[in-house]
Amino acid sequence: MTADRQDRPEGAPVGRRVVLGLLGLGALGIVGGSTLQKGLSAVLEPIETRDPTGLVSLLPAGGTFRFYSVTGAVAQPDAGDYRLTMSGLVQRSGTYTLADLQAMPQTDLVRDFQCVTGWRVPHVPWSGVRLGHLLDLAGPTRAADAVRLTSFDGTYTESLTLEQARRADVLVALRMSGGPVSHDHGGPVRLHVAPMYGYKSLKWLSGIELTQGVRPGYWEGSGYSVDGWVGSSNGRDDDPTG
Repeated sequence: MTADRQDRPEGAPVGRRVVLGLLGLGALGIVGGSTLQKGLSAVLEPIETRDPTGLVSLLPAGGTFRFYSVTGAVAQPDAGDYRLTMSGLVQRSGTYTLADLQAMPQTDLVRDFQCVTGWRVPHVPWSGVRLGHLLDLAGPTRAADAVRLTSFDGTYTESLTLEQARRADVLVALRMSGGPVSHDHGGPVRLHVAPMYGYKSLKWLSGIELTQGVRPGYWEGSGYSVDGWVGSSNGRDDDPTG
């Protein structure tokens, strides 16, 4: 079971040559050792963006992202059209453009990105606005104790407690790995919850709503933990909460 459904139609036909080619690359990686595996990572990274086979995830070319979506396709808005709304149990609701977010104080983090299914991308540079800063601008009412986050894909949702959302390592991310957050990575703006599994770091962020009580998100409806701390699902994962 994966933390997201891959961005492709289920049961898409796969050519025999594609399958054999990927298996051949995997064999080369095993025989060639770490040097060749690093080279394979560079070659396979663009393949992973639209992998119709699911085999790329089995190849020994770790340290790269796997790209998922919970819907069949996600519209790609122009950066000038992007809007992030703040609503719910707040004293000051509002709407922010990408330029508004870029003008706010920025926080830089370097953290591993850990998927609940086991793969990890180490030492990813992130930059953006602390979610806590946006909450301070909005002014939560006394009744507010949780944050609901929505995606402009129209389906993906997530939630955090207000205490979790105020952590210094929870960002409304505008940049990663030295450049703007790409569309496949959930840009132009996504959430990054550093101490939790990747499904909590909602892609294509469009709404922040203050609520009374946590409202379980999309993946919690399929049995995932509401509190998705890294290390909570098995004994192999490092727990960055210390």
